[in-house]
Order: sequence, then structure tokens, then C-alpha cells
Amino acid sequence: MAVELRKGQKVNLRKKRSEALGEILINLNWSQPQQKKSGFLSGLFGGGSNAIDLDLGCLYELKDGSKGVVQALGNAFGSLNAPPYIALDGDDRSGANSEGENLRVNGAHARDFKRILIYTFIYEGAANWQEAKGVVTLKYPGGDDIIVHMDEYGSNDRMCAIAMLENYADETFSVEKLVRFFDGHKSLDREYGWGMHWVAGHK
Repeated sequence: MAVELRKGQKVNLRKKRSEALGEILINLNWSQPQQKKSGFLSGLFGGGSNAIDLDLGCLYELKDGSKGVVQALGNAFGSLNAPPYIALDGDDRSGANSEGENLRVNGAHARDFKRILIYTFIYEGAANWQEAKGVVTLKYPGGDDIIVHMDEYGSNDRMCAIAMLENYADETFSVEKLVRFFDGHKSLDREYGWGMHWVAGHK
């Protein structure tokens, strides 16, 4: 079964009483715009320039006050078994990978977290969220999948706050659907009060 969140809706991840929460998989998948036929040579030399490159990432805040980012930009891929207990699998620059992009959160360290803000941003391509049809699926052992559709499209901003995970009762997380758009990391940070210093990065 799966639970599809509405905007502003919050649910708690369930855990077995005597066990740790387990690994949480956060998957981003999206579609590519229909390519216009523009000739064989154009196809070889950049005819797919309208391809969308969505990047999955997160801001995290631990209870000890540590704050940071996990994302492909700047090669900040994180670590699953050491702080921040979050790792990004890789970087799908085309959207053609059927598995999309994945963040993994070590649920055994749920009590160490304060909050995690899941976001995506368009690294390359037009800010066409409607054609991208982005969807985030959160999976964890013993619980229903939680699905967040990026179902608001009227924005030219290139970054989208998708969901907020917050520590709940020290042993699990609540998950809230956000789907709010921003012009970049700084404005996203300012809205949610992370207070980090941002500089330009690259992949």
C-alpha cells in the first residue's frame, strides 16, 4: 500500500516497538519533455538541450547543532554510517535512469536528528515542473510507502522544497508535504531558518 500526502499533511513513520526504524529510502523520479525532431546531426550534437536535470538533496540539522547539506552539487554525498547519517546514491543527469535519484537516511540514528528538509532543484534545463512530473517516494521497513507528487507547476523558480522530516518522540520521524518553490539555496534556507553560509558550487 501507499499513502499519498496532500500539501500540508503530516504523517508519522511507524516503527516496531523493540526495533530501530531501519533505513529510509527517499527516491526522486521524473520525466523528460518530448524531444522535437530536428535532424540526425542535431540529435548528435546537442539536439536534446531541453532535457531536464533534477537534483535531489536535503538540508539536515542534528540535535547537537550540526547543520549541513547532502547533494551532488559540491560533491556533498554524505555518509550513512557516520554523521550526518544521510547519503546520496548518485547523480542522474538525464532522468533516463528508471531508478531516479536516491537519498538514504539511517533510521537507527533517528534520535540524533532534529529535522531534514528534502528538496530538488533544476541544475540544467528549463524550469518546466509540469513536464518533469516529479514524484518523491519514501520507503522504510514495515511501513506503507509515502508518496509526494510535485503537483504545483506555476513557478519559474528552479528549486522546490518537497518535504520536511522532523524528529518525533526521539525514535522516528514525522513527514510533511511542502511543495514550495524558491529561486535558490539562500532563499530556501532563509524561509526555513537554517542559517547557513552559501557559496557557488559545481559538479
